[in-house]
Amino acid sequence: MESINPTTGQVIATYPEHDPEEVAGIIDRVAQAFESWRRRPFASRTHLMWRLADVLEAHKEEWARLMAEEMGKPITAGRAEIEKCAWVCRYYAEEAQGMLHDRPIRTERTKSYVHYEPLGVVLAVMPWNFPFWQVFRFAAPGIMAGNTAVLKHASNVTGCALAIEEAFREAGFPDDVFRTLVIPGSRVAEALSHPGVAAATLTGSDRAGRALAEKAGSLLKKTVLELGGSDPYLVLEDADIEKAAATCAASRLINSGQSCIAAKRFIVHTAVYDRWLDAFVANMQAAKMGDPLEEDTVIGPQARHDLRDDLHAQVVKSVEAGARVVLGGEIPEGPGAFYPATVLVDVAPGMPAYDEELFGPVAAVIRAADEEDAIRIANDTPFGLGAAVFTTDVDRGERIAAQMLEAGSCFVNAFVASDPRLPFGGIKASGYGRELSDFGIKEFVNIKTVVVA
Repeated sequence: MESINPTTGQVIATYPEHDPEEVAGIIDRVAQAFESWRRRPFASRTHLMWRLADVLEAHKEEWARLMAEEMGKPITAGRAEIEKCAWVCRYYAEEAQGMLHDRPIRTERTKSYVHYEPLGVVLAVMPWNFPFWQVFRFAAPGIMAGNTAVLKHASNVTGCALAIEEAFREAGFPDDVFRTLVIPGSRVAEALSHPGVAAATLTGSDRAGRALAEKAGSLLKKTVLELGGSDPYLVLEDADIEKAAATCAASRLINSGQSCIAAKRFIVHTAVYDRWLDAFVANMQAAKMGDPLEEDTVIGPQARHDLRDDLHAQVVKSVEAGARVVLGGEIPEGPGAFYPATVLVDVAPGMPAYDEELFGPVAAVIRAADEEDAIRIANDTPFGLGAAVFTTDVDRGERIAAQMLEAGSCFVNAFVASDPRLPFGGIKASGYGRELSDFGIKEFVNIKTVVVA
C-alpha cells in the first residue's frame, strides 16, 4: 500500500499489507486486551488519556506535516487538527466517569438502576480527510468507556494511522488497546466478520456506509455511521451580507473543501442575491491555493488525483445541464491534484451540483424566492448532516434551525463545526448514531438494567 504526496505526485512510503492471519492475530490480541482494560479503574484510564493529549501536542508539528504530505492538508489546519484531538482526549478524561455513572431509576423494587458496560472491540473504518480527528473523536470516548479498538484507515493515510497507534503506545496504554490494520477497503468485511469484533463505526461515503451496515446487520453487530453531506446554508433577506459571505466562504474552503460538514449549497434570498454573490466570490477568490506546507495556503491539493478529476467531472456535467461558472472551474496546469475555488450559479435539480455532494472547493449557489422556498430547497436533498441560516433576527434563525431544517447539526449565523461537548451525526443518507458528548460515549456500551428485588 502506497502513500502518494498529492502536491508532487511522488510516492512517500510503501507499507506491507497485513495478510489474513495477521489481521486475525491482531484482533485476537485486541480482544484479549479488552478483558483487562475494561476492568481498569477510571482513574487509570484518565491518567493515560491525559498523557495521550500531551503526546499529541508534543508531535504537533511532525504530524501536521505528515498530513500535509499524505493528503495535502494545509499545515495550519493540520496543527489545529492535532490540537482538537488533544482537546477531545482531555474532555473525555474529565467527563467520562460522570457520563457513565450508574443511573438510579425509581421503581417498586428495592433497587433499580442503569449500568453501563463496554461492548468489546470496536472496528473503526475511517476516511482520509481528517486523518487524526476522525479517529480520536471515536477513540477517546470509546476507549475511556472501556472498549478496545482496531483501526482500518484510508489507504492513502497509512502513515497517519500508524502514527496514531504509536501515540497510544508512547502515552503508556497497554499493548493492543489500540491497533491499526493495514488493509484495503475491500477487506473490511473480513475484519468485521471476526468473532472478536463487537461493533463498528464508519465515517465516509454513503456507499461505504451502506456496505458496512449491510454486513454488520447480517452479523447483528452494532454500527454508527457518519456519512456524506450536502449542507445547505440559507442567506435570508435580513442577513448581515458581508459577514454571511465571509462565513460561507470559510466553511466551503475548510480542509480545501474536503469536509462532510463544509457548506455545499448556498441558498440565497432573491432580495440580497446579487450583493451576497459579489461578496462571496470576492472571499473565495482571495483564498490562496498552493503548497500546503506554506503558512498562508488556504487551499491545498485535493487528496488524490482521481478525487480531483471526479470533482471536475461533476462541475462539467452541471455546466452542461445549465449551471454557469463565475469563478474557477478549470483544472490548473502543472503537478499536483489542485482544484481552484469555484462558484457555480443557476444551479438546479438534475445537476450533480444540486443532487450530489461536492467534495472539494466548489460552491453551488441557488436563488430562493422567500424563506419558505429557501427551506424547501434546503431540505430537498438525500443528506442531512449539517445546515446553517443567516439572519439578523436571531429568534427567526433559531426557529428555522430547530424546527424547519432536516439535519443533525443546525447553526445560526455561524458555520457548522464539531465540538466534543455536543453530539455530532446525521439523518437520512448522512447516517445514524451520534459521536461526541455523552451521546457518543454511550453508543458503544451495553446499557444494562439491574434490578434488586
